[in-house]
Amino acid sequence: MRTTADPILQPSDEVSAALADGSPVVALESTIISHGLPQPRNLEVARELEAVVRDAGAVPATIAVLDGIAKIGLNEVELERIATESGLRKLGQRDLPVAAALKASGATTVSATSFLAARAGIRIFATGGLGGVHRGWTVEQDESADLDTLARTRITIVCAGVKSILDVPSTLQRLETRGVTVAGYRTDTFPGFYLHTSGEPIDWRIDAPEQAAAIMRGQDAFGGPETALIVANPVPEDQQLDPALHDRVLGEALAAADRENVTGQAITPFLLDYLVRGTGGASLEANLAAVRGNVALASRIALAWAQ
Repeated sequence: MRTTADPILQPSDEVSAALADGSPVVALESTIISHGLPQPRNLEVARELEAVVRDAGAVPATIAVLDGIAKIGLNEVELERIATESGLRKLGQRDLPVAAALKASGATTVSATSFLAARAGIRIFATGGLGGVHRGWTVEQDESADLDTLARTRITIVCAGVKSILDVPSTLQRLETRGVTVAGYRTDTFPGFYLHTSGEPIDWRIDAPEQAAAIMRGQDAFGGPETALIVANPVPEDQQLDPALHDRVLGEALAAADRENVTGQAITPFLLDYLVRGTGGASLEANLAAVRGNVALASRIALAWAQ
């Protein structure tokens, strides 16, 4: 692990101190701030999520790249910059060396945040939903870089499953193939991001943060490939998007994408935006409910891990 002397990886003083004395730290991504929410709500949510971590007794480490420097933990000025600066790029892991070389700024996706958190020595990361295998993979072979990063990064990521616009069964199969452990938190089925469940069964269930920490210790004890642990935490049923509304609008969104020939990197933002508009903002509220729950659970796992 490199420290603050690293010219391209810069933990904040608070994060550095927490890591040095073994205090719990939770990594948070920044794309939800820069690209996932409208202003000024994005900054409000960013502060709220950090407060959830602090209230649990852990240290938040929101991650982003500013002027080529990977910031592990943002101060108030930097958080505002991520929330308000126009033209910020979305940075995956592969983009980090380019951003560093060109002194660019951007928000980090799941793949980049996972990589940078692990690089800084942070073990727990909370997000909304993962990327995965896209529908129609046999034709387009479109798969999120998240899966490859999690197959080679020792991080515990708390999420509400994968985005429901994706091919969930194929994504779970891909995670199995790549050796990424998936455990449902108080659930026997894989969460559906906006929905409490996708209906897909998962092999392992845990019911306490201490069990997640025990699995993490087992990963270290066994050694082997540096793969991730996914803790799949469903959005509460009373806060999920109405399943019938979800299915109807998603069907309309997929048909619209096909008509307009939307493919590649453009497909995910197109479908998510269509869902927000088609559900009158209800999908966004379900997303935020999931993120809040994931951040709270990740904080509890971080405390159990630190002990």
